[in-house]
Amino acid sequence: MNLGYRQHRNLRRIPPPRNGEALGTDQPQDATSPRARFGAEMRRLRESARLSQSALGVRLRCTQTQVSRLEKGLRTPQPDQAEILDQVFGLSDKEYFVGLYRRILSNPGGPIWWMDWLEEIEPRATVLRSWDPLLVPGLLQTEGYARYLLSREPRVGPEEVEERTQARLRRREFLERADPPLLSILLDQGVLRRRIGTAGVMREQLAFLIEIAERPNVLVQVVDPDCVPGLLGAFMIAELPDGEADVIYADSPAEGVVSADPNVVSTLWIRYESIRAWAYPEHVSLNMIKDVMDQWT
Repeated sequence: MNLGYRQHRNLRRIPPPRNGEALGTDQPQDATSPRARFGAEMRRLRESARLSQSALGVRLRCTQTQVSRLEKGLRTPQPDQAEILDQVFGLSDKEYFVGLYRRILSNPGGPIWWMDWLEEIEPRATVLRSWDPLLVPGLLQTEGYARYLLSREPRVGPEEVEERTQARLRRREFLERADPPLLSILLDQGVLRRRIGTAGVMREQLAFLIEIAERPNVLVQVVDPDCVPGLLGAFMIAELPDGEADVIYADSPAEGVVSADPNVVSTLWIRYESIRAWAYPEHVSLNMIKDVMDQWT
């Protein structure tokens, strides 16, 4: 993974709760997810306080088995449990576990590099530019479209699908603020006809694209399918306030990249402009979306 972003920006980090201690080493395999981190910290502090899982379960009003599942990152905690843990370990002033719980809500199961983008970049951006050759970008997905996609992920259960779906919908809350960022969306023409879920889901999704494109801060353009420069994958470019360097997010089936490395950013800017050269004007693009939407019956 390219760590260029962390090399060029000081991210906000939830500090270790006691004397700068590091996370324990006995963590679940998926230790990068917010839920796994919550569980690892819960176990570390419980053992440090010499509490049994049963004893902590009494305070959390749950069973020893449920405590074990929480510590292994196999169960999502309840909001009151996060508050109780802060009280038990003397961390209420820092809201340490409450903060970890908020990370779970932001993106259940999401890795730390993605949390950097969700928490540090996207909400602060003044301009967001997005390219996607395969799907409607997550930021503009409807509930039905997102739920269908997430339900087809390998080894993901119904509870996690629902959590991730709601997190994806909450992601665009910052677009409703008084000063929303400018949003420029480039979509491959094939996205309009790629069936995700039912015909009704597709019709609803395309209708939403048309609706949001009516906002003065949103531009949606369809890109000709012969655009070869766009075939390498989806990415986003964020322009930040106060002269801060641009930051990019590049997608990958294994692990995405969040970076402010000037060379990486410059490369994607050049690619973005090459793709945009193949985009139809906005009014033409919206007419194309409307025509395809009417065909999803």
